[in-house]
Amino acid sequence: MESANQTASVTEFILLGLSAHPTLEKTLFVLILLMYLVILLGNGVLILVTIFDSHLHTPMYFFLGNLSFLDICYTTSSVPLILDSFLTPRKTIPFSACAVQMFLSFAMGAMECVLLGMMAFDRYMAICNPLRYPIVMSKAVYVPMAAGSWAAGWAASMVQTSLAMRLPFCGDNVINHFTCEILAVLRLACADISINVVSMGVTNVIFLGVPVLLIFVSYIFILTTILRIPSAEGRKKAFSTCSAHLTVVVIFYGTILFMYGKPKSKDPLGADKQDLSNKLTSLFYGVMTPMLNPIIYSLRNKDVKAAVRNLVSQKCFIW
Repeated sequence: MESANQTASVTEFILLGLSAHPTLEKTLFVLILLMYLVILLGNGVLILVTIFDSHLHTPMYFFLGNLSFLDICYTTSSVPLILDSFLTPRKTIPFSACAVQMFLSFAMGAMECVLLGMMAFDRYMAICNPLRYPIVMSKAVYVPMAAGSWAAGWAASMVQTSLAMRLPFCGDNVINHFTCEILAVLRLACADISINVVSMGVTNVIFLGVPVLLIFVSYIFILTTILRIPSAEGRKKAFSTCSAHLTVVVIFYGTILFMYGKPKSKDPLGADKQDLSNKLTSLFYGVMTPMLNPIIYSLRNKDVKAAVRNLVSQKCFIW
């Protein structure tokens, strides 16, 4: 009963963000807004071409369309809140809105990890087992695979968000972040969070460790198969079909490792600088990868470039 009263007393959280750097906030508002518009445009175009161009009705582009939609949903769950915080003196968010934002961001992040693993498996089957590829990666298989990634992300996020929001928050309600990032919220709880820590650890193994292992093993087999191709042109063509996905994977997981793998500074002044650095890294991670995905796939994939040109020419013809 006491915990319930304590929890009910916290009706809102304060998002600290970059309150100590007002000039930087105004600069970042313009930059993040422009990047968000690029995300909406770039990923929106990719979704359209994967739907309307019959040449792109394959498993790889179906997964790509899902990835683009995920990127739009992921950034939309956080970027408008961030932009608003840059312009609002008092950066508050209601308890319920914090829970919703946390749920959406966690779900989209988990889905993207699983989806990148599935895309690696798709490339493995296409390059290493081309004769079995149409059977193994038929529509009856790849559609449930994508649906499974969505269901798994929603389920994992529901569990983590429920566990976090049931905790009592009876003290400081200032979140040292731009959004309701789950780890930042857990630090404010005035109760034992060991269950949350264990649950997060298991979830990270499933949604980060397993996809990374699948991607790593898939590309070992892919690289081995490509090196066995006798002609240089054949090797180049085979590698070009997975180079865009590999680039996205390196950026996605490389940024995560950079964010969470850096040693923490023990010097107070250095800690303040590192805190600013971590916030900026987290901010740009949330918008940089979704912005780069459509650019990478457009620049490194002839089919997508051709589909985009056809879409643009059709629109121009209609007008």
